[in-house]
Amino acid sequence: MSVIATRHFLALNFSLAHNACCRKIGSGIMVFVVLTFTHTAHAENNDFSECISRIKSQAKAEGIPDRTVSKVLDKVKYIPRVIELDRRQPEFTQTFANYFNTRINDERIQRGRELFTRHRPLLNQIQQETGIPAQYLVSFWGLETNYGGYFGDWSVVDSLATLACDPRRSTFFTQELFNAMRIVDAGDISPERMIGSWAGAMGHMQFMPSTFLRYAKDIDGDGRRDLWGSIPDAMGSAANFLRQLGWTPGLDWGREVRLPPAFDYSLAGRDQMLSEAEWAKLGVTTTAGTPLPPSEQKAALLVPSGHQGPAFLVTKNFYIIMRWNRSEFYALSVGHLADRIAGATALHRTPRADTEKISREQVRQLQMDLSTLGIDAGEADGVMGSVTRQAISRFQKSTQRIADGHLDASLLIAIREAAGMVR
Repeated sequence: MSVIATRHFLALNFSLAHNACCRKIGSGIMVFVVLTFTHTAHAENNDFSECISRIKSQAKAEGIPDRTVSKVLDKVKYIPRVIELDRRQPEFTQTFANYFNTRINDERIQRGRELFTRHRPLLNQIQQETGIPAQYLVSFWGLETNYGGYFGDWSVVDSLATLACDPRRSTFFTQELFNAMRIVDAGDISPERMIGSWAGAMGHMQFMPSTFLRYAKDIDGDGRRDLWGSIPDAMGSAANFLRQLGWTPGLDWGREVRLPPAFDYSLAGRDQMLSEAEWAKLGVTTTAGTPLPPSEQKAALLVPSGHQGPAFLVTKNFYIIMRWNRSEFYALSVGHLADRIAGATALHRTPRADTEKISREQVRQLQMDLSTLGIDAGEADGVMGSVTRQAISRFQKSTQRIADGHLDASLLIAIREAAGMVR
């Protein structure tokens, strides 16, 4: 029984113990629960203490000074809630409409425009030095922490130590904990001020410690890389990160486009890039219906809500955004929010809202059903990734449907029935 579950059980039986008709039984249960809770907490604390002792030895072997190891780890705490969050998976799949409409709203756009104007001299300087357009930096800022409104309220050191002592991803988080110590040792931040997400992402731009060490910069000249209290440091570090990832100056992220009737949606997907001239020959136009420029610039077509939703041509810089966060929905949101901050209008076609909820277990079964039909949908993990969407598109095309890779309840049933006929 977990510590959290034991606490709930304890509260329940405390109530029972005070019920007159059950007082004798309840008191016996109380003794058992208290003993169970005490034993579980004691064992957990012992395991954590032993783990931290090992990490201290490893940190010293990594060359981290004793004083820094002690400063960071002597008062570190185990947080059971962090483990719960690490194990949690959403019950239902996220749709583009729900994701996008939650994040791109009038308030966030207006606030982004205000900050874009307020910090324009700083942002212009950074853009001149790095080639990263100002509106993208503000867009990342808005999506990561709502423009610094919420960094997270977790002790990064406690979170990383908790995850480092958990076997699931111990190696990764142990290294991140070492990196956090190196940040403290450099004098950039104290352990107490190192606040962030439950998984250790920090500051205005939510850098992990390893990202901080590689890309954070002291822009304001105070001798510290302060991604919590210095907007210049945060913006300059984000620009440096994007530049080092390979951002192409002078190239946008992509754009919304209009597709012709009877378009072959099987051409959509991140792995299929054509020149804009080639897309133009296929009947793709701007949202206003004018021809695309006759450019040899490569772009891929994305239809995240299917044929009834918006369509986007995305460039190489879109893939750079995805190296920040490996989600198409996130990258599309960053790109569009950046456009809106710079003064662009709303999407020509609103993302199609899906009223039907599809669970991860249904997606996992779908992936197995597609495999039964001889269509590779990737690992049966319940995640609607690009491989699964391409597999759905192949099924749609083979059954004379619009092959947009979009899943709804009726298609889910059709695939289930088709797989049943094969078995």
